[in-house]
Amino acid sequence: MAPSQHYGTGRRKTSTARVFLRPGSGAIVVNERPIEASFPAESLRLVIRQPLVITETIDRFDVLASTAGGGVSGQAGALRLGIARALVSFNEDLRLPLRKAGLLTRDPRAKERKKYGMAGARKRFQFSKR
Repeated sequence: MAPSQHYGTGRRKTSTARVFLRPGSGAIVVNERPIEASFPAESLRLVIRQPLVITETIDRFDVLASTAGGGVSGQAGALRLGIARALVSFNEDLRLPLRKAGLLTRDPRAKERKKYGMAGARKRFQFSKR
């Protein structure tokens, strides 16, 4: 018998998402709040739903997730990766379409550290000839 819930961890920038897929009707709850309250921008909600739309499982699962760290964009990316990984743990056959869509690849881009003697990571202080 298959487990009643499937788990996936997602990370993006400095955000982490723990995602649980349970059989249900398609409700997405993030940090014990509906997705509309956690992510007011429609574009971020589309990013989060992407793995479910591609695998045509949007109305088969309820998504329970908790996010920590970073901002809303990073948390949305982390949720997307977590949902994709949880779907693969549910059904290994979904790996190929998710891989082709690039949803199983962890985005490695993160903030570059500030260097000494500079105003930021790459910006320099104003140059003065005299």
